[in-house]
Amino acid sequence: MSEQIKLGLNMTKKNKSFEKSIQRLEEIIQLLESDDVPLEEIITYYEEGVEISKYCKNILSDTEKNMKVITNKMNDNV
Repeated sequence: MSEQIKLGLNMTKKNKSFEKSIQRLEEIIQLLESDDVPLEEIITYYEEGVEISKYCKNILSDTEKNMKVITNKMNDNV
């Protein structure tokens, strides 16, 4: 397994920002689109991308819920 894959997998396990996660997802997409990546690494990158995608989706969902709560509080005070 390449060092780049190991670093990416470690990042998915650590607390990270949404922006850094999106950046890593873009890197993975570029790697998957290249012709230089062996099949074994493609599978690993794909798995990492799925995990990052789930993480980002959860953040977006939580953010949307929080915004609705804030908006409802604001509307109740008007």
